[in-house]
Amino acid sequence: MSTEVNESELPEGFKDIRCIICPTGCLVHVENVNGELIIEGHSCKRGEEYAREEFVAPKRILTTTMQVENGFLPLIPVRSDKPIPKDRLEETLKEIAKIESKAPIKMGDILIENVLGLDINIIASRDLIKS
Repeated sequence: MSTEVNESELPEGFKDIRCIICPTGCLVHVENVNGELIIEGHSCKRGEEYAREEFVAPKRILTTTMQVENGFLPLIPVRSDKPIPKDRLEETLKEIAKIESKAPIKMGDILIENVLGLDINIIASRDLIKS
């Protein structure tokens, strides 16, 4: 199966991607052939979409910890509320390291809104009471 996309957004070459959408775990071959994206080996439409995104613009949910002032613990686990472009993960981690939240914190609280202008929030993954 092939999908037409803007040639300027395609990386060169090919990549074999293990699909993680369902338990089948298809090995999907994605290749840029003269500006045409060739996707083979998937057993469902969702696998094709996953492999395309992973080849063209991979994203990840970021999980890490953040410093807390006056907390029962010095750090709180946090995560992004949406996937972050993979090439911006390191920059996002550096931004999170600069910031210290104040206890008390409730799970789901937005600790950093619109991090790096990506329209992605960094949220608390647990409650944390004051010390």
